[in-house]
This record gives sequence, structure tokens and C-alpha cells, in this order.
Amino acid sequence: MTEGITEEQNGLLTSWLGHYRVVRDHSWPLQDTTVLQLETAIGDHVMVKASGTSHHIRREIAAYSRGLPGLEGNVPVMLHAAPDAGLLVTRYLPGAVVAGTPAEEDPETYRQAGELLRLLHQPAGTSGSYLKSLTIRTTSMLERAHGLLARPVLRGLASAIAAVEHFPVEVVTTHGDYQPRNWLHDDGTIRVIDFGRAELRPWVHDLVRLGHQQLLGQPGLTASFHAGLGRLVATEEDRQSWRLENLNQAVGTVVWAHHVGDRDFEQQGVRMVERVLDGFEPYPG
Repeated sequence: MTEGITEEQNGLLTSWLGHYRVVRDHSWPLQDTTVLQLETAIGDHVMVKASGTSHHIRREIAAYSRGLPGLEGNVPVMLHAAPDAGLLVTRYLPGAVVAGTPAEEDPETYRQAGELLRLLHQPAGTSGSYLKSLTIRTTSMLERAHGLLARPVLRGLASAIAAVEHFPVEVVTTHGDYQPRNWLHDDGTIRVIDFGRAELRPWVHDLVRLGHQQLLGQPGLTASFHAGLGRLVATEEDRQSWRLENLNQAVGTVVWAHHVGDRDFEQQGVRMVERVLDGFEPYPG
């Protein structure tokens, strides 16, 4: 039995793929999902995600099921899925992860990533409850951050959350974790993987993590990314959404990282909180 694959999941894989062998384990140590590259008996390579607890697999299956028009060849193709069993099989997508390579500092990477995000952000209507719901979830996370952040910081966050105005927002298909560790580069072409956090949200959601990491203090990379994306955080509605998404992701990073024992990521979250309370802008210099 392959490690990380249950008997039920193995039975499904065998029924779909026939005999297979593990080529490489791509699993992340702090995640509860097994990610394997497999080779079938006829030489096809596929990617398998399996978990008995993670809801991310169901999100990813839902994203592929809704369709990702215009992204053919640049995102994985779903071959088989069993949501109740926590199992997903996609066609193998060639390329090396961008994070930690010279491609992570190449403006062309960000231009292409922006273009792909523009195609991903298909309009899906208007939500009258999204910002209110996100406020409730962020406030709940703030309660879990007691003891992790100083009391004055917690008070500042509570005030900032309460100050966000609630109004209907346009929602689109968002990736949920759009950054170089989920981009591949293959002979000059950028591709996108891991839709386990995909959901219908305001478009600015996908800018937050990049803004605090690779684009922070990098006006050239920021300009390239937005040249591809073709959109800026310009309206008051966008700015209100941007503010709340930053508050949510900053506090969420602190709480989640502490829960899994990732001290470095927890400190990254603390710095995110500090920047947001200091008036973090979408396009810092």
C-alpha cells in the first residue's frame, strides 16, 4: 500500500489507472494532503491528491467542475475525482515550481501570471453578503489570536475590521493562494497549479499574498504583474474589499501558523498585521 493512500483510495486509483508506480512525492510536510506523481502502466503521468480530512480537495474538484475557460494547457486537467473519498487525479502538468528559482525574480513571470489570473477571474455575479460574512469570520479568528498578538494590536485590528463598510461586491473565480509556489515555469511558459483554495470571492483576494511577499518593495515586478492582469485596485469598493481581505489573511496567517507550529510563517503573519495596521497600500514602493 502506498503511504498516505487508504485502501479505499487505492482501490479507486487501480480501477481508474490500472497498475501504477509512484514517481515522486510532492506532499507538503505541514499539509494533511498526500500529493503524488504517478506513472501508469501505459506510461502516462498523472498527479494524485488524497486526504481523509482536507476540504481543499473538494474545493479543487469544484473549481475544475465549474470549468476554467481560456486556461487550457496552463492549468491541470481533471481526469478522475471522488469527493467523498477525498481523491483527485489530474493530468501531469510539466514545469518546475517558480518559487526559489531565478524565474521568481523575472518580470516576465509576473506578466504571464497576471494574464493567467485575468483569465481565471471569470465574473460569477454579485454577493450582498460576502463582506459581512468575511467580517464575521475575521472577527472569529481574532478571538483565536489572543495571546499571539499584543492587546493594543488586537484592539487596532478590531477597530479596523469594524470600520470596513459592507456593500454588495462582484465575485469571480479566485485561486486562493496565488503565488510562485503554485506557479510552474516550463521553457518560458508560466502555468498555475493547486486550486485547493479556489472559491468565489472579490478579485482583490488573489493580490494579498503577493503584495506582502514577492511584490513588496518591487515596483518593477508589480508593474509587470498588473500589465498582465489589466486591472488596478482603484475604486472605493475595491479598496474596502482589499482592506478586509488583508485583515483576514494577516490574522489567519498568524493563527494557522501557530496552530501547525510554523514559527517563521507565524512571524510573517505578524509582519503582515503590522503593515495592514500601518495603512498597507496595494502598490507599495
